[in-house]
Amino acid sequence: MIDTGLSGRVVLVTGGNGGIGAAIVRAFAAQGARVAVHYAPGGGEDAPPGVRWEHQTPGREAAESLVAALGEDTAAAVGGDLAAADAAGELFDAVEARLGRRVTVLVNNAAHCETPDTIEALTAESLARHYRINAIAPALLTAELARRTPDQPAATEAACVVNISTDAARAFPRQLGYGTSKAALEAFTRAAALDLAAAGIRVNAVAPGPVQSGWMSEEMQDYARTIVPLGRVGEPSDIADAVVFLASRQARWITGQVLQVAGGHAL
Repeated sequence: MIDTGLSGRVVLVTGGNGGIGAAIVRAFAAQGARVAVHYAPGGGEDAPPGVRWEHQTPGREAAESLVAALGEDTAAAVGGDLAAADAAGELFDAVEARLGRRVTVLVNNAAHCETPDTIEALTAESLARHYRINAIAPALLTAELARRTPDQPAATEAACVVNISTDAARAFPRQLGYGTSKAALEAFTRAAALDLAAAGIRVNAVAPGPVQSGWMSEEMQDYARTIVPLGRVGEPSDIADAVVFLASRQARWITGQVLQVAGGHAL
């Protein structure tokens, strides 16, 4: 058996109340970590006229249901509007108050995706919504983690960040705001890894391929199987396992990397 070194650690997973986020929460809990399950209060704002939210936000009830399944000694539900300027500090304060220790693993999983997102439909507002959640919030949360990390943490308490990108961030036709905001997140991953290395804080990312987290129809899944070399659609646990690895002691000399977890898709 491999000891991941995650037992007792406090992990914050943004958007941890559904889909890939919930799988990540369960995977850390299985390693003995204590996990803060972040959710967007109220389930998120309504879409403007003519706009469709592609990533659903389950809300508080889903977060509390997950916590109940894992046990309150293992997990806590914490709400927070990541679009707010002061969200990072308030969220970390809430997690520390609920779980009693500082966060040492941050998983920036929450995402915004809307359509239409084509060059013809591009607006300042749509770009702002994508970048606010997909790039700006993870950057501010990472900075907050760094501010709260001691100058000389023990090796067992060294902090790390895992960002959730997409395997198509390099080229995402007809989803310009989503794709480019995730590309910005990958660039931030590399830059932050360099800036925070002296503090012993590792920063990596996972780039999922087509994953069935409830949004793919049977037709979409059939098509995805034809373009994924390993011949199947991804499952949330595929991504969760990769995230746990990057946070584990086995990845202690890995930083600034984007790990593609996509069955060979978009190579």
